[in-house]
This record gives sequence, structure tokens and C-alpha cells, in this order.
Amino acid sequence: MKEIIMLILLTFLPFLELRASIPYGIFNADLSVVTIFFICVVANIILAPLIYFFLNNFIHIFLKIKFIDKLYQKTVIKTQKKVSKYVEKYGVLGLAIFIGIPLPGSGVYSGALGAYLLGFKFKDFFKAAVIGVIIAGIIVLLVTTLGNGAWSIFIKNT
Repeated sequence: MKEIIMLILLTFLPFLELRASIPYGIFNADLSVVTIFFICVVANIILAPLIYFFLNNFIHIFLKIKFIDKLYQKTVIKTQKKVSKYVEKYGVLGLAIFIGIPLPGSGVYSGALGAYLLGFKFKDFFKAAVIGVIIAGIIVLLVTTLGNGAWSIFIKNT
């Protein structure tokens, strides 16, 4: 149970999400790869509506605090630049691709912020988030498992 909670907590961390939780699970948890993938992907999908709900209903309260507003404005400009090129061209699919590319600055957090700023309806954002999280999960899983196997050619078993 402790391992499952750790996977969920890592998945919920901004900027880490699946990029950290899946490799952590594979290298440190005593769980099957399928279980790790399922827990991390479901946790990341659950995170999507929570972030969108927060942005839609509570962000205006926190923006009254100057340093939060300044940080928010800086993040907004950066996110709009990153997300808009995908979304303008491909719409919901573009947002899904942005969320699904497991690189720093992409993921559910920035995807939710981008969707909120670009006026996405929750239903469209959630579709994009589910597709994007599954894409990201598969990519991270493949890179982690194949990368781990690739190291074995350099290590001599005794």
C-alpha cells in the first residue's frame, strides 16, 4: 500500500507526473509493470479535472496575492506560447499531443492551464487529458523498460 501511495504522490507532483512515477515504480516498487502503469495513468487522469476545477473556480482568489499573481502571469505567457501552436492547428488533438509529450513543461498541469486560458470546455479538455496521459504513460513506460534493458548489454552478469 505504501508503494501505491508513493506512486500517486509522485504522479500528483507538478513537473514530474508520469515522468517520475512510472520509472520510480519500475525501479523501486515491488509491483508488476501493468499495475504501476495503471496506477500512475489513472492517478494522472484523476488529477486533470481537479486542476481544471481549481483554475475555473478558485484561481481568482489567489491572484489577489501579488507574488502569486506575478508567478501566474509569467507562467501564463510561457504556457500560452507552448500550447497555442498545437491547439490552433489541431484543437483537442493538439492539446492531447501537448499533454502526451513527456517533456518538461508539458503534462496535465500545463495542459489544464493552457485549456483554461484558451477557453476549452471541460469536456474537451478532459478528452484531451485522457488521450494525452495515455500517450505519455506509454512513452514513459517504453523508454523506461527498453532503456533499462539497453543497459544490460554494458553490464556483465557474474
